[in-house]
Amino acid sequence: MSKPWRTLLAERLEDPSFQREWERTAVARALAIWLCEYRGEHGLTQDALAALLGMKQSAIARLEIGETEPKLSTLLRLSRALGTPLELVVDRTGDLSEAERVVVGGPQAKAA
Repeated sequence: MSKPWRTLLAERLEDPSFQREWERTAVARALAIWLCEYRGEHGLTQDALAALLGMKQSAIARLEIGETEPKLSTLLRLSRALGTPLELVVDRTGDLSEAERVVVGGPQAKAA
């Protein structure tokens, strides 16, 4: 009998090296999920999205795998081209009690 994926993940996260990698790739996974959802909602292929962004299809494929942390410049490019604001949170305390938020990109943003 197979285990639910959340149970498997919880077991794997007990391994410190797996936990470090899981945390390191958190942004990449979040972006991958968001990009796949965006493409689906807008009926875009990887090729079509790549053309819209001025990127290669292979770059979109790599982003959608979710294993490589995207560069900030890539996040800004996505934000500007797709009209979606990018929110950065700087959390010096670890509990968001003194977090600073900066919103960049989106439909009104101009390329630097």
